[in-house]
Amino acid sequence: MQADKQDFLIAGPILRHVSPSAFTLWLVTQQAVTTQLLITDHQGQAIVQKDLNKDNCHTVQVGTHCFIHLVELTLDTPLQADQFYFYDLIFDLETEQSLNTLVPALCYPGFDKPRFCLRSHVDNMYHGSCRKPHHHQDDALAILDDKLQASMQNPADYPAMLMMSGDQIYADDVAGPMLHAIHQVMNKLGLFNESWQGTDVNNTEELLSSKQCYYLRESLLPDDKASQAMLDSVFRGARKPIFTSVGAQNHLICLSEIIAMYLLVWSDTPWQWLELDKMPPQLDSKQQDKYQHELSSIDAFASSLPKVRRALAHIPTYMIFDDHDVTDDWNLTRGWEEAAYNNPYSKRIIGNALIAYWLCQGWGNMPKHFKQWADKVPHYFKTDVVTEHDDLVQQMFDWQQWHYVLDTQPKVVVLDTRTHRWRSENSANKPSGLMDWETLSELQQELVGEKAVIMVSPAPVFGVKLIEVIQHIFTFFGKPLMVDAENWMAHPGSANVILNIFHHKQTPPNFIILSGDVHYSFAYDVTLRNKKDSPRVLQVTASGIKNAFPDKLLSWLDRLNRFLFSHSSFLNWFTKRRHMKVKRRQIIEKGHVQKGAVLFNHAGIGEIILADEIDDVVVKVHTSDGREIEFD
Repeated sequence: MQADKQDFLIAGPILRHVSPSAFTLWLVTQQAVTTQLLITDHQGQAIVQKDLNKDNCHTVQVGTHCFIHLVELTLDTPLQADQFYFYDLIFDLETEQSLNTLVPALCYPGFDKPRFCLRSHVDNMYHGSCRKPHHHQDDALAILDDKLQASMQNPADYPAMLMMSGDQIYADDVAGPMLHAIHQVMNKLGLFNESWQGTDVNNTEELLSSKQCYYLRESLLPDDKASQAMLDSVFRGARKPIFTSVGAQNHLICLSEIIAMYLLVWSDTPWQWLELDKMPPQLDSKQQDKYQHELSSIDAFASSLPKVRRALAHIPTYMIFDDHDVTDDWNLTRGWEEAAYNNPYSKRIIGNALIAYWLCQGWGNMPKHFKQWADKVPHYFKTDVVTEHDDLVQQMFDWQQWHYVLDTQPKVVVLDTRTHRWRSENSANKPSGLMDWETLSELQQELVGEKAVIMVSPAPVFGVKLIEVIQHIFTFFGKPLMVDAENWMAHPGSANVILNIFHHKQTPPNFIILSGDVHYSFAYDVTLRNKKDSPRVLQVTASGIKNAFPDKLLSWLDRLNRFLFSHSSFLNWFTKRRHMKVKRRQIIEKGHVQKGAVLFNHAGIGEIILADEIDDVVVKVHTSDGREIEFD
């Protein structure tokens, strides 16, 4: 198939890790072609003009007509801080084609190339998590496009980065129209098939033709009799799949499905190939009604993707996984892990999500960490299949460097709270700590001696106390999976260590924590009680980009939490954070304080504007419906 120029560039470019000496782009094309990278300064003077080859552009072919590329260039001439630069890719497609000719909407008005700025200090950045395509509210990531366009004239106004702190996709909660789109993209691009063990439906073709393919995938998910003893202990005897997502009716299974979903959430191009009005033939009347109901949300999601794609091409973007990037409750308890990883089928599903995460997210964060993978992973993808698939999966599980540190001012430390779990030794049913002792010790060493630091934790370190109490009660009665009992305070070991880090005499005096996960937003100022030289900690939680908590339930939880755990409440002394003083910032909208309210519930993207003093740091959420919320 010879791709025409309109859809040759399937997805991207997404601007990833950028430093004075490094420049990284992620993109996906329908062909492997000769490409040249051009970087110019604001006056049009060429800084970089290089042909891309196997040394500076790593490629993995994942389908007959699908090539994932990571451009990773070490710059001979360092980029200067606080200046605008332009970049372009020139493709040899019979005639030379630039990004502007391939995707005209990729550039902002008045420019013919994407533009970026390397900031000397991280003094302004955007962040968020939890982007579920079929959530009924609009996609707040599209709002970032407007913000970047408004900042194009002055480098000092331009944000330093976008930090996406988890659940960039929902592999475990997929709408019927989105799954139908995924399968059409797989067919269009010839994404590779695979086979697996542990179930009657054991390859891609059988999965797609199965009557359970749409809205009935719970029956296809692992429920291995060999693991039943473990499942009995985890679920108290209830026969239940290993995967626990409430939206698992369309849980993604094979690697090609997950790769196709990434293409569909990052780019508008694949949506041009789809016929979503023609429903899959397997659907019964009830499923057809649900499909039609979900279709309007999916159509709205797709309509904003040109703005999302343009924004991601113009700002250094960093990512880390949380559970929905793989599956709900991923590694929540030791029992869950033993049940999931002792089943070859569930192990394959989790491994596929990790492979796709590396290809489409993790690779671009710190490419040098993955040099060994960049050299050998392409050899697993042969002709139309992934060879030694289980071996590649195992290598993903064995990898210890999903976390990373950005050498910025201030330093940005991004935590992996999923694969370094502190597992309970006395009960397989108790929640695991989000990080184990060894990894927390390494974290402390990263922080020692810094004047200021930004730490990215997918889950809030300082959560809503009432919700944590509810999760603790469910855990006590053996039901942690029912309430997603995943918080830093759920495991005594990890809770004590992370809190002791803030007590350490060399902890940075100015400490910002960015988090997501919970589907509502809030900001806390935290200090140590009875300590004059206490570090100042600001935790900012922005969640979700396209998701939200049930309104009435959150409203009641907010009121009860403020009543039960007020500053003077004796109940605070029964919590693990009793030696810390937590001040909740109030919500301000249009200059008016929303009296008492501290939890904000709407799809939005967070912004922080840093200052020398923590009290002066500006915390905002820009909502998908155009409002600006400030926490003060």
